[in-house]
Amino acid sequence: MTKNVMFALVGLFLITAFTNVLSTLKTIFISKKIMNPVYILVFVDAIIFATIVVKVTSGNGIEFTIAYALGRSMGVFIGNKLEDRLALGILEVDLFLNNKEKMIRVAERLREAGYTVNNYLASGYNGNKRYKIEIVINRKEFNILEDIMDEFNINNPTIKIKNLSKVNGKITASSIKTI
Repeated sequence: MTKNVMFALVGLFLITAFTNVLSTLKTIFISKKIMNPVYILVFVDAIIFATIVVKVTSGNGIEFTIAYALGRSMGVFIGNKLEDRLALGILEVDLFLNNKEKMIRVAERLREAGYTVNNYLASGYNGNKRYKIEIVINRKEFNILEDIMDEFNINNPTIKIKNLSKVNGKITASSIKTI
């Protein structure tokens, strides 16, 4: 294998990984209904894809196909890591506790941090009293909720998490204070 072929294979791998990252971002933006960047991503991805297809189909061996497939796999991996880092979106988190006093303290702590919090009396298994804390929070700030649960020694609680597409009214989904 010549030096030029090796450079072509590495380039194909890197460019394919990059286009897959673009595709992952496109999917994230579409699912969150953030459309303006999608048009640019699709345009760039289409130009690169057309160029790659020509390179893969004109290659004289399976090496180009393997470099393409490996690049796609690496792109998915990188895209997933990037998605975790961006953490776009808003969550509604329902936290269920058995202890009323702890529920009140956790709810107040979350309110102090600036979040919109509702708490309710609920019925659990066999009608046992449970206390529900409903929190609206940005997905990227979920670790703040985890830190507050740790602060109150809440380990392995029952939690229900829902993705919200938007919130209206006087709901605060973002911390207004630094924790």
